[in-house]
Amino acid sequence: MLPSPHLWCRHSYSGRVAKATLHVKVAVRVLIVDDRAPFRRVARAVIDASEGFEAIGEASSGEEAVLAAGLLRPDLVLMDVNLPGIDGMEATRRIRSQARTDAPVVLLLSTWEHDAGCGSQCGAAEYIPKSRLDPQRLAVSWRRARESDERRPAAV
Repeated sequence: MLPSPHLWCRHSYSGRVAKATLHVKVAVRVLIVDDRAPFRRVARAVIDASEGFEAIGEASSGEEAVLAAGLLRPDLVLMDVNLPGIDGMEATRRIRSQARTDAPVVLLLSTWEHDAGCGSQCGAAEYIPKSRLDPQRLAVSWRRARESDERRPAAV
């Protein structure tokens, strides 16, 4: 939870209370999941070039992704569909079902067009072809996913 945008602070030299405004800019924390190191480097470069996003970890398998998501608590997971061990879709299901009220947004990535429809089957917010991942697409996909979460009714 973010602090209130207005803080009260006491200046010791005057003994008076003054109102101050706190501006907090918190980066979107991103976990990168791909079995290929070259693509993880590309994804990290895209994140580094994206204002307001920060890469906090990497995983190279579905099992590592589930573990890393539980430990690092990312806001966003860039998940390759085709991974060794459990695939990206199953890893997404497990990550989204972990006992957290703030489950991360998962964006599925793949080189193959036939993977495009798999996101809705596993709880991913969106599918992005790897060749189209860039700072603008990342920001737009994040914004759409957050807006979709805000419109979804709260679980009772």
